[in-house]
Amino acid sequence: MGSYPQGRPATLARRGMVCAPHYLAAEAGLDLLKAGGNAVDAAIATSAMLQVVFPFVCGLGGDVFMIIYDAQSGTLHGLNGSGRAAQAASIAGYQALGFTSMPVYGLHSVTVPGCADGWEMAAQRFGRLGLAAALQPAISYAEEGFAVGPALHGAIARLAASDIPHRSWRTHFMPEGSVPAAGSILRFPTLARTYRAIAAEGAATVYRGAVAAAMADFFGREGGLISREDLAAHHGDWVTPLAVNYAGYDVYELPPNTQGITALQMLGMLADLDLGRDPLAPEAVHLAVEAKKLAFADRNAYLTDPAHMIIDPKRLIDPVYLAARRRLIDPLRAQPSVAPGSFTGDTVYMCAADGAGNAVSLIQSNYMGFGSGVVVDDTGIVLQNRGAYFSLDPAAANALVGGKRTLHTLIPSLALRDGKPAIVFGTMGGDGQPQTHAQVYSAVARFGMNMQAAIEMPRWVHGGTPGGEVLRVEDRFPAATVEGLHALGHTVVATGPWDAGMGYAQGIIIDPVTGVLQGGSDPRAEGSAAGW
Repeated sequence: MGSYPQGRPATLARRGMVCAPHYLAAEAGLDLLKAGGNAVDAAIATSAMLQVVFPFVCGLGGDVFMIIYDAQSGTLHGLNGSGRAAQAASIAGYQALGFTSMPVYGLHSVTVPGCADGWEMAAQRFGRLGLAAALQPAISYAEEGFAVGPALHGAIARLAASDIPHRSWRTHFMPEGSVPAAGSILRFPTLARTYRAIAAEGAATVYRGAVAAAMADFFGREGGLISREDLAAHHGDWVTPLAVNYAGYDVYELPPNTQGITALQMLGMLADLDLGRDPLAPEAVHLAVEAKKLAFADRNAYLTDPAHMIIDPKRLIDPVYLAARRRLIDPLRAQPSVAPGSFTGDTVYMCAADGAGNAVSLIQSNYMGFGSGVVVDDTGIVLQNRGAYFSLDPAAANALVGGKRTLHTLIPSLALRDGKPAIVFGTMGGDGQPQTHAQVYSAVARFGMNMQAAIEMPRWVHGGTPGGEVLRVEDRFPAATVEGLHALGHTVVATGPWDAGMGYAQGIIIDPVTGVLQGGSDPRAEGSAAGW
């Protein structure tokens, strides 16, 4: 197998592990573990803290998904905490407003936020310390302030220089009227008040209480579609994760409306292909890219809110079907995609495991960076623009319908071996998420890498651009690989060595014999794997 320098060692611990793209968030989760909490408590604390210190990738106005392994019962559970379009939303209505495609930003890109409800569902069913305790670290930092990191400074500066943000966004993120400098102290008192309200009253305040009233009044005042009735009708769902076997691991992903099935299709097609001995070889990359094209063609044709799907999603990972799709891969030549993906999307992923055997894979998002570019006045709630993923084509699988859930890029993952948690993994990165899942699972399961090495490995993402399909590769790839991919027919574009567009991945490997937790955190972000 080829090799390259590993920048940092994997973190090893026995009693608990939290991996997140910001170090303060990882430490917040670890604090909950040390206070007697379990992996669920830690995951929620980490998620809440990320909304304070890393708010350009997640927020209370977004959605949340989890896969939870409960050690006491030995069972795996999926949580779909995604919101729906306003009941008043319709293709005809958007067209009457002058839209020929879904707006990317602004109030009309917003769907009902599912985060607070999802947190509460997980905390009540599987947590140990309660939701209020999990929110305390984030409340403290939001009230007392934190040092702005370079990523947050850059994200605020980029959006502030555009005409995208609503005036509410500028009030929230630029309280002094200018972009906060890296190293300066930033406070979010309105978000802290909302967190305190949730801690005291539960998630009901966001959907039926005072916070819901503030949100509905804001939408009514600013011209949005979401109403108090839309908020009150929201509910998350417990769902059954789907799986394929890959190199001895049962890899689980969430069913639609997520694109988890797309990651499973890629792994299912790759399972019986010879990837060679080097994950960075052009042949190995080529096969994975070709599997991606086939999986994304199915994704775009079929995946949406399961209540609106025309086929059973399990059919897409049926071994016979996957074998038929696999036969379409030409090992010697790249083929055009039927429906290529894209490179957009900002999300946050974190994972946690405790010494008792519980494990949580959690992913949350505003969708594109700061989402819609709108913050609900006096609440600190940054609203997602997940509705931008809908289509105004009535024939499309993901066509806009009032009360419908859109296709979601968010995909937490967890792999079992012999029925026990073995790998907890995920990444941000929009359409790149299933592609990174395939790369990291292959690096660990097929090539024997530790989690940190697998995350640091040079990464690729394939998708569509205005100029056509391209295969983006970090410039740390060997020159021979890039030349080989060109020869196979790929249009290859080199990025920087640690491109944020490749996603921020986090992962934990659990040793079945010793119970040692091996954590990895992506150097493309500001994160850490915090162990205890």
